[in-house]
Amino acid sequence: MISIIKATGKDFKILADIGKQTFIESHGESAPQKDIDSYAAEKFSYSALENELKNPGNIYHIIYYENEPAGYSKIVINFPHENIDLKNVTKLEKLYLLSAFHKLNLGTKLFEFNVALSKGLDQSGMWLFVWKENPTAINFYLKHNFKIIGSYDFPISATHTNPNHQMFVQY
Repeated sequence: MISIIKATGKDFKILADIGKQTFIESHGESAPQKDIDSYAAEKFSYSALENELKNPGNIYHIIYYENEPAGYSKIVINFPHENIDLKNVTKLEKLYLLSAFHKLNLGTKLFEFNVALSKGLDQSGMWLFVWKENPTAINFYLKHNFKIIGSYDFPISATHTNPNHQMFVQY
């Protein structure tokens, strides 16, 4: 059984634990270990996620598989970007799925859920950043009609950034 539930303030531990694990799984070798560990400890601490959930502009959803949290998403509605001429666009900031659940098509279900939500809130498209060295993620978004429209150096630490594509799909 699959369910997608809007995250509430009480879900900060689930989000932090999944976020940290999936970040390390997908980016763990992209920078020196001390930089990865420091980034994960800061960005995926319980207090950081608790604060994220307090911001009404952040919309988090958790996907469950057989009542077990398998991943989560974060979108921000009406988040314009300089490379996009539309104002009513959604930023897909996070789409995280634990590796144990990769073969179950849950990432697609969570992604499609967020697109439907975005469209239902009168958005004209969705944009995101994706690490240039993650061909699986890039191909996933290309398959869903995203186009590469720019680049961004994602800061991991004060001394290390990861090159990212900016991708966009218009509805």
